[in-house]
Amino acid sequence: MNLMRIDPYREMQAFQDRINRAFGQSQSRREDEQSLGAWVPPVDIAEDKDRILITAELPGFQDNEISIQTENGMLSISGERKFERDNTDRNYHRVERSYGQFVRSFSLPNNVDRERIQATFRDGLLEIDLPKREDAKPRQIPVSAGAGRGPDTKGTIDVKSR
Repeated sequence: MNLMRIDPYREMQAFQDRINRAFGQSQSRREDEQSLGAWVPPVDIAEDKDRILITAELPGFQDNEISIQTENGMLSISGERKFERDNTDRNYHRVERSYGQFVRSFSLPNNVDRERIQATFRDGLLEIDLPKREDAKPRQIPVSAGAGRGPDTKGTIDVKSR
């Protein structure tokens, strides 16, 4: 008789994967994280009529530790959170914060003015402002009152058939 050890986390992860597949989600968050690196910073994406705003949480980072690039219609944010032991005599009993390199990539929509993209970093939040091109912004087309119809048209349209 063989004894089998059950890992509750692995069992729960397998169950979550089956649920994700049932609802059309191809990968679990854990698989996404493994494919992108050791950890993935959370990101919010918002849009209004003038811009798209990407906000990423990067606590503990300095602005010079973050790289933002655009290439072939993609915007990529990358960096690395290093695990630094300040005291070699210290024994860690638990390390729950994530460390390592990360990369987040996003497809840039065609309506983004790629020459005017700007980024700011303050209080652990990276904000990337993606302004929309002027010709891509929604615009209101004014409707003006016409001069009216001529006396012989009487509000009808003449349709000729071939």
